[in-house]
Amino acid sequence: MLSIPDTLSVQADAAVHKAGGLRTLGRFAVSGMLAGAYIGIGVVLMVSTAGPLLAAGDGLAKLVSGLVFGVALTLVVFAGADLVTSAMMTLPQGALMRAVSPGRAAATIAVTFVMNLAGSLLFAGLIVISGVLHSNAPAGQMVSGMLESKAHESPIELVVRGILCNVLVCLAIWMCARVHSDVTKLLLIFAAILAFISSGFEHVVANMTTYGIGLFSGDPNATLGLFAGNLLWVGLGNLIGGAVIVGLGYWIIGGSPRRDRIAASAEIAPTESVSPRR
Repeated sequence: MLSIPDTLSVQADAAVHKAGGLRTLGRFAVSGMLAGAYIGIGVVLMVSTAGPLLAAGDGLAKLVSGLVFGVALTLVVFAGADLVTSAMMTLPQGALMRAVSPGRAAATIAVTFVMNLAGSLLFAGLIVISGVLHSNAPAGQMVSGMLESKAHESPIELVVRGILCNVLVCLAIWMCARVHSDVTKLLLIFAAILAFISSGFEHVVANMTTYGIGLFSGDPNATLGLFAGNLLWVGLGNLIGGAVIVGLGYWIIGGSPRRDRIAASAEIAPTESVSPRR
């Protein structure tokens, strides 16, 4: 397993790679849209499997939701796509280490957010057209129940739930960067996602698909105003959780390194590196 300073070096390389994606905007847009769709797959899988349990009053519904949603981040990590919630950790760490400029990091996060939104809405539209949530009525009812619940959550609740969510999502990505085994990475992803989903925390990209399905199917709790408010407050919480708590936190724990100091350290004591791809 890599040390924390070595993992920060991997994160710096990943930040450079992500920020460099803006130079080939078409490719970057497709990668961001795929990430939005992959998270949407997790949402549909979750309601399709846990919805019937929820309708039957089975207490295992939350556990099943958490267990199956890990598929979403697994697709992002192993297939390769740009997800804004993990970028909220990686790019600020890159900026702290002076591997990328703060402006470039912020622009990359903003573009990734927009592309994730586009991919999520496209996927949500396809799901509504397919009718799979009508053929599985409890799944559709679960989506409606989620939207109704979100409509009654206050801004501070959404922000805090967003913080807690992205701490876990970014910890999954951070831990994956520290290990070499793909099996270990899978276990780490599923453990972190189980905790976030089963606890009822809020993920801005998952909510893009949930609200998209509601908007396209005419759910009364999926108005544009509620959708925009949810994206704002949950997105802010996700940013705080990823950039401040995990990103800044581990940068401080790792000795607050700069990119030039990382390079100098590597010359003195070379270490094995891992691929920054995800």
